[in-house]
Amino acid sequence: MLKYFATFEVFFEENLSKLFLHFKSYSLTPDIYLIDWIFTLYSRSLPLDLACRVWDVFCRDGEEFLFRTGLGILRLYEDILLQMDFIHIAQFLTKLPEDITSEKLFSCIAAIQMQNSTKKWTQVFASVMKDIKEGDKNSSPALKS
Repeated sequence: MLKYFATFEVFFEENLSKLFLHFKSYSLTPDIYLIDWIFTLYSRSLPLDLACRVWDVFCRDGEEFLFRTGLGILRLYEDILLQMDFIHIAQFLTKLPEDITSEKLFSCIAAIQMQNSTKKWTQVFASVMKDIKEGDKNSSPALKS
């Protein structure tokens, strides 16, 4: 999962740099919120109708969409999250507001660019895998000690 977190952070920093830095200032790492979102396919954090829509697109587009959804959620609530501290962010991301609409969420998901420079999700993930195999843990923020 660390490899996925590292790849997620590359796109997090690229798409939501201000929020990324805010999370970093509190040492808030993706494992705190993302593991629950991914392992439950968002069924614990999103209303069921929205989770079902996420599942549909995940089945069509693959695992990249699960991470894109995570970034979409962060984008949707960016202004609110920037006002919170570590504890409140962690609590908020564990159970998202029930009044979230599919239009707003999917609009935010669509705005997320899953391309870093000239590399797509799969290429960045492959690069992270290669770096880990070579023992270069400094190339990814999630893998830094």
